Amino acid sequence: MLPYMYPDLYAARDLQRAGAAAVMPLASPIGSNKGLAAKEFIQILIDEIDLPIIVDAGIGKPSQACEAMEMGAEAVMSNTAIATARDIPAMASAFKDAITAGRRAYLAGLGRVLERGAEASDPLTGFLRD
Repeated sequence: MLPYMYPDLYAARDLQRAGAAAVMPLASPIGSNKGLAAKEFIQILIDEIDLPIIVDAGIGKPSQACEAMEMGAEAVMSNTAIATARDIPAMASAFKDAITAGRRAYLAGLGRVLERGAEASDPLTGFLRD
């Protein structure tokens, strides 16, 4: 069972208990190409559900697919963005490259994000010794 769903933690937990093989949360309305409108909710699923998360619906750009993969999604499904592109093979290739790059970045471990302020990343400042 591969349920397509709104990215809701409680529903995803119920689907996991029911035996789903993965959950497929929508990023934004299907066919809209609006991107990761539900990003925070998808991140909760990635962090909390012990199933593959396949982001589906609304991904409109390769960069958005890359971002979903960087978040830790197992896969991204895209149709409208590719099917409505001027050059379909080129767009499909761009999505492939973006998805591969996003997964590799996730597996490599993305660098930290500072919530405020700035900090030099020069090796002489000591950050390598932290």
